[in-house]
Amino acid sequence: MQDAPLRATVPASTLPRLLARIAGAPPMPAVPAPTARLGDWLDWPRAVALSRALDGPVAMDEDAGTGIDTGECARARADLADAIAADRGWPAADAGRDAAAAAVLRHCQSLQRAMQAATGRLRGQVRDRLSRQSPGHARLAAVDAVLEGVLSPREHALLGPVPALLAAHCERLHHAADGNGDRWHVPFREDARQVLLAELDFRFQPVEALLAALRPSSVDA
Repeated sequence: MQDAPLRATVPASTLPRLLARIAGAPPMPAVPAPTARLGDWLDWPRAVALSRALDGPVAMDEDAGTGIDTGECARARADLADAIAADRGWPAADAGRDAAAAAVLRHCQSLQRAMQAATGRLRGQVRDRLSRQSPGHARLAAVDAVLEGVLSPREHALLGPVPALLAAHCERLHHAADGNGDRWHVPFREDARQVLLAELDFRFQPVEALLAALRPSSVDA
């Protein structure tokens, strides 16, 4: 009797590793590749929609909007990275522990909403542009639209706790420093910056994958 085939695995990405570190959890092991788990996430209606997008006839959308270019996506990403690095919104070094944690929670939630809104808008605009390129590009746009509907709720559930984790990390560092801002503020800001930039990278991956498909010869007609 042959052994069951091994499921493909991928290393834990930067964001889960950073979150495990600040939470004091063990390092994350390799996880099954997303394609190996997709069947567990698809309900019946979305499975049918994905099958139709993959196998059914696809018409190019001549009436789609003007789309978007790589430069606009890069500028939007740079603006979000600047907002993460900026001082505005973060607690001051002399803030009390509870006030600092509350400020971190509010600011991180605000940054998350900005990231979600920007990447959702950009993803839709890139799909609009793809849908006018060729039948192959239009099929890819249709498949991505279905996958976004499948994966977005999971993404929201997984990323939603990040602000609370960072607020708890702020409290721990503040408590360990006994109110000494020089000892908690700088390391916290660096940890928060790394985590949020990793989240930004994660959220932009679908957008960048669609942009890559716009390059010449990326998708056969």
